[in-house]
Amino acid sequence: MIRNVILDWSGTLVDDLPAVWRATNHILVKAGRPEMSLAEFRAEFCLPFKKFYERHTPKIPMAQLEEWYHTVFPTVQDSVEPLPHARAFLDFCRGRGLRLFLLSTIHSRQFPPQAERMGFKDYFERAYIEVMDKRDKIQGVLAENRLEPRETIFVGDMQHDVETARAGGVWSCGVLTGFNHAGQLRAAQPDLLVEHLGELQNILERNGLELPVNGHAQPSTDVRPVATVGALIYNGVGEVLMVRTRKWSNKWGIPGGKIERGETAEAALRRELQEETGLNIEDIRFALVQDCVDSPEFYRAAHFLLLNYTCRCVGSAKVLLNDEAQEFRWVTEAEALTMELNQPTRTLLEEVRRTRPA
Repeated sequence: MIRNVILDWSGTLVDDLPAVWRATNHILVKAGRPEMSLAEFRAEFCLPFKKFYERHTPKIPMAQLEEWYHTVFPTVQDSVEPLPHARAFLDFCRGRGLRLFLLSTIHSRQFPPQAERMGFKDYFERAYIEVMDKRDKIQGVLAENRLEPRETIFVGDMQHDVETARAGGVWSCGVLTGFNHAGQLRAAQPDLLVEHLGELQNILERNGLELPVNGHAQPSTDVRPVATVGALIYNGVGEVLMVRTRKWSNKWGIPGGKIERGETAEAALRRELQEETGLNIEDIRFALVQDCVDSPEFYRAAHFLLLNYTCRCVGSAKVLLNDEAQEFRWVTEAEALTMELNQPTRTLLEEVRRTRPA
């Protein structure tokens, strides 16, 4: 049974990725290096971050890099916000009597104002901050607080966090809300990989604070195939809506979700699209069904039956995303095919174009 939770800060409880990315680009420019796109930064950034800077600014002392960083970060710190589900997860842990600890690289200049502004500072029994290599610290955290490793889970968003959990002999949980994408985290082989802290909370609640894990294998809660619906949504000028999601390896795809018991496929489609995009739809047409079995693009092993449709949005094409997706674009079909699509979406789009009457 889980009795102790050790949490990372950046990318796990708070969304500081844009702020850190902008501050890092400031350093690169000062060092005479080209700026990175967000995708490039996520692919390159690692912990301990000294390795990152040794690769990209090898001739500049760390003291100088830190001075540049801490000069610019206060100007972007107000953009840091709590991640969805973070406060609810902390409240859940407190309500269940779980001991909460923080183990993070966050600097002592940044943590107090962030924790104060977000109201998170009083949740932790102890906060270990400014830890450059968490793998070297985890054993000390366990010993100082008399934590039983197999009753303890470390939750973080980076491969380094999974390695830290392994170094301490505790359970590891990777979350997709931060710096590393699904493929990077899967490669580290966490005991559990979740989309966000809300999913971890649901797993702990459902299993009585036990982890349904077997070695390093991701647990499969869906024994039978799961039926889902999704659609290419067209606006008034013939563009289609593409959304980018963490759980599909940060690739572009279509909105949709699971069919609930007692719900027709069409009703599920209307509900899911309205929840995820704020759009109401009409002219719903079935396109095809796809088997999706343990897709390497999806963040966990799962067997889906994908019921795919086309439809048009009613009225305004103003999109209001919930926390299922992180970005959207209205694009032409031809533009969509040039994007980094997940495979089921590419298959759907190509089939729709192939079968459209001339």
